[in-house]
Amino acid sequence: MSLPQDLSKFDSLVEIIARLRAPDGCPWDREQTHQSLRGNLLSECYEVMEALDEGDSGKLCEELGDLLLQIALHAQIARDNGEFEIGDVVKSITAKIVRRHPHIFGSTKVKDAEEVMHNWEELKREEREEGASMLEGVPESMPSLGYAYEIQRRVARVGFDWEDNEGVIDKLVEEVKELREADSPEERAQEYGDLFFTLANIARREGVDPEAALREANRKFYKRFAYMEELCRQRGLNFPELSFKEQNDLWEEAKRGAKA
Repeated sequence: MSLPQDLSKFDSLVEIIARLRAPDGCPWDREQTHQSLRGNLLSECYEVMEALDEGDSGKLCEELGDLLLQIALHAQIARDNGEFEIGDVVKSITAKIVRRHPHIFGSTKVKDAEEVMHNWEELKREEREEGASMLEGVPESMPSLGYAYEIQRRVARVGFDWEDNEGVIDKLVEEVKELREADSPEERAQEYGDLFFTLANIARREGVDPEAALREANRKFYKRFAYMEELCRQRGLNFPELSFKEQNDLWEEAKRGAKA
């Protein structure tokens, strides 16, 4: 098989993946299944998120390509199994986009983005099976903080939300109090969960993605601690042998010197 002439076309990617999965194709690609690629798909999603966090457009372009490869592979595996093919995937999402934008492709009128989201939820409700919860579509395999954010965001769209930030801040204070009063490890674990859930709610109301905020805090901590380790190497110090005050002094120095 000769390579497609225009590698920028989506069809070229589909054609190449089909060749890799052919009987005389790549041994590794041929033995992959939906299940064997689950980890790859998740890893690529996180790498896209990292590129977004870094604001690196070149890296984002590359990582989106890696993610697209996973989609193309899953679609080809499905085609080989007689399940569906990439055209069905494209048709399905295109039809959904059109169906959920009646204010663009139909006669519905909206005044702002908030009304668009309200209508979006109403349309999703109409698509769900009778008796199904509006939260069923949120994957439980999501990171817990992101899952909390998403289910709270969805119920807020239908009006189940605090009237103002004071109410949810008071709830946070209440959860901290209950955590401090917890007597057993089981109770403390439960109160920690309630605390994180409330923090995710506050973040949502403030327009902050808690997963992204925590990733940034983790990245900042990593850089500062690595800076501390480098200071110790330069000064011939053994970090575990330092007193808490000495370690904390290094931390303050790292806060000033490490670029987050």
